[in-house]
Amino acid sequence: MSDSDQTVAAPEEDIRGRTVTAADDEELGKIDDLLIDEDEGRVRFLLVEHGGFLGIGQKKTFIPVDAVTRITDDHVRIDRSRKQVTDAPAYDPDLVEEQDYYDTVYSHYGYTPFWGMGYTYPPYPFPGATGR
Repeated sequence: MSDSDQTVAAPEEDIRGRTVTAADDEELGKIDDLLIDEDEGRVRFLLVEHGGFLGIGQKKTFIPVDAVTRITDDHVRIDRSRKQVTDAPAYDPDLVEEQDYYDTVYSHYGYTPFWGMGYTYPPYPFPGATGR
């Protein structure tokens, strides 16, 4: 999103900078950016920075928006473990335009890709949403 002219309609709905919490209650890192599907104007992935110490050794990975279960003013909770996020394919800006890369990310997390047959956009993210 940061590399485009798109914006979030209401500032309180911008989840960038919020802490991501895994299903095992461990804090993963912060949302660095959002990947927006330009054709439909929907958030498809959270780009999360995690690991490392004081910014050294951090890794960035995409997490499908389908994993989001709850959003508060400070946190975004997902339904996957820290290990699953840590083991996810690393973010590579050179591969962002490659569908094979997205296939790998969706497969890693066990979700149907948004272009797949019967896909339904999740009711998230929106602030204050309650969930699992």
